[in-house]
Amino acid sequence: MINPKIFIADDHPLMLEGNKSFLMNKGYTVIGTAQDGNKAFNQIIQLQPDIAILDMDMPVLTGLEVAKAIKTKKLPVKTIILTLFKKVELIKEVGKTIDGYLLKEDALDEILNCLEIVINEGTYTSERLQDSIFYSDLPSSKIQFTPTEKKILTLISRNLTSVRIADQLFISSRTVEKHRSNIIKKIGLDSNRNSLILWLQQNPDILDT
Repeated sequence: MINPKIFIADDHPLMLEGNKSFLMNKGYTVIGTAQDGNKAFNQIIQLQPDIAILDMDMPVLTGLEVAKAIKTKKLPVKTIILTLFKKVELIKEVGKTIDGYLLKEDALDEILNCLEIVINEGTYTSERLQDSIFYSDLPSSKIQFTPTEKKILTLISRNLTSVRIADQLFISSRTVEKHRSNIIKKIGLDSNRNSLILWLQQNPDILDT
């Protein structure tokens, strides 16, 4: 497979366009995109890509549901799941339902290696997932944050540093970092600093609860 045809599905336009541009700049052919799982599946049937890169948390159908539908229909399409979360059930699906599992914050660093391995009939899992400790996998609406954690999340969503957050809340930056660490554990994210900002971009309603 010299130049595989790639399809990308993600309900966040910036992430979708970023991944598309990155892969095209690297010489890959992106034949289509979609922003929800149902449209993704229908276009995959129509376009017959070699590889589908699927966001896990999409409207209508999740990335995993799309991958399972591809398997059920016996389409010759390899699937790679992108997600912010460390999910035990996705690890178990690698090699069975999906061919690759990437954390979004590692995608640009690992996607080329992942594609090369998947193209050559292998499977790929993000390096940091291999020895991961898995925390809560609750939907964002079910995660309980303290009032202070909600204030910190609001300020993080504005891209404030820990020092500036500490100044605004009249606490130490060390206390802010402790709260940040607890929040990340509650959500089940990787400790990478960008992962929490990405999660907030995907779950803006959490700041209204």
